[in-house]
Amino acid sequence: MSRRFIPRWNGLVRVAPDSTHRGLTLPIRRSERVDRKAYGSISSAYSQPVDGFTGAIGNTPLIHLKRLSEQTGCEIFGKAEFLNPGGSVKDRAALWIIKDAEEKGLLKRGGTVVEGTAGNTGIGLAHLCRSRGYRCIIYMPNTQSPEKINVLKKLGAEVYPVPAVPFDDPQNYNHQAARCAESMENAVWTNQFDNLANRQAHIETTGPEIWEQTLPVGGIDGFICSTGTGGTLAGVTRYLKSKSDGKVKCYLADPPGSVLYNYIQSNGKITDKREGNGGSVTEGIGQGRITNNLAPEIRDNLIDGSFYIPDQDSIKLFFELIDLDGFSLGLSSALNLLSTVKLAEKLKQEQQLARQQSNHPDGHPHKKLNLVTILCDYSTNYQSKLFSKSWLKSKGLFDSIPDHLRQYAILE
Repeated sequence: MSRRFIPRWNGLVRVAPDSTHRGLTLPIRRSERVDRKAYGSISSAYSQPVDGFTGAIGNTPLIHLKRLSEQTGCEIFGKAEFLNPGGSVKDRAALWIIKDAEEKGLLKRGGTVVEGTAGNTGIGLAHLCRSRGYRCIIYMPNTQSPEKINVLKKLGAEVYPVPAVPFDDPQNYNHQAARCAESMENAVWTNQFDNLANRQAHIETTGPEIWEQTLPVGGIDGFICSTGTGGTLAGVTRYLKSKSDGKVKCYLADPPGSVLYNYIQSNGKITDKREGNGGSVTEGIGQGRITNNLAPEIRDNLIDGSFYIPDQDSIKLFFELIDLDGFSLGLSSALNLLSTVKLAEKLKQEQQLARQQSNHPDGHPHKKLNLVTILCDYSTNYQSKLFSKSWLKSKGLFDSIPDHLRQYAILE
């Protein structure tokens, strides 16, 4: 017996007519009824049609993570950037970068977009190039997942995996992309790491969305995320600091092999120390330099601090999110959420200290802190690695996964 359900109302479910039913109204349990007050009304962003791929970018939901909230005593929220049409937060930067090139006359009809990317920005660019009539050429480190390469090729992009070498090496994938664009007519190197249109996307969209979405729960107290280009962290931080007169605390989360954690913690005195041994298995985040996107926020002391997150901790939460929360996200999202838990601990300690130092510590209001991070993408583009027992073992990560969670590593 098949039933196709449409939304519930007044404690009833309306079953749509089919070959078996002529339209029945069935009672449902009280526990199944939708509490509309809890969910709120549908915003205009979701109740209106949007224009094509471009119109579907942004206005992503802010998800309350109940388990982590109960664990920390703070309210933990994740901005669901994996629901962008290209599948990641990078759709925003890709759109702003292309629009900026068009408005400046750098990219004309039938032109070529060239980028050096670890994957997600390239995917966003490839989608936009298809929808706007541009050729797309992508240079990327050959350490990235085959799934990302296949997605890019399916979207018609020309993909050139090249050896992963430091930024100061002329054969770095970014420099190769730049030379490629320079050698062609009507071509632009989008330069996501140092193109300020990247951070502008988040000043104009992601930051305002987070601010508005947290108003019904008392406003945002803290924001944290990892960074590769610096665009998301910089843009959101710039907006939230401005809107709150500096009251919102903004932090950076960093994986192994990156210099940013020590750079932030030392106020710029330690510029080349990489935390951890070697690099991280987490794709698309971490950095060996200060990009133009991130530099203004560091210069203006808008980043309040940083947290270092080992891969072993990230992979454990990666599988916990599947097992306990039903979210199969990329490893950078797990890292972001783990750093949010650490930020919750830090800000609660600061809150407690402030109460103790006040004249009336017993009467000082104890506000639950609202903390937000970025849920960057799905796990889909990493499944050949993150769900592979042999790959996890080769990276020294399999033993970090609790026994009851190893069932999710379904590939040999």
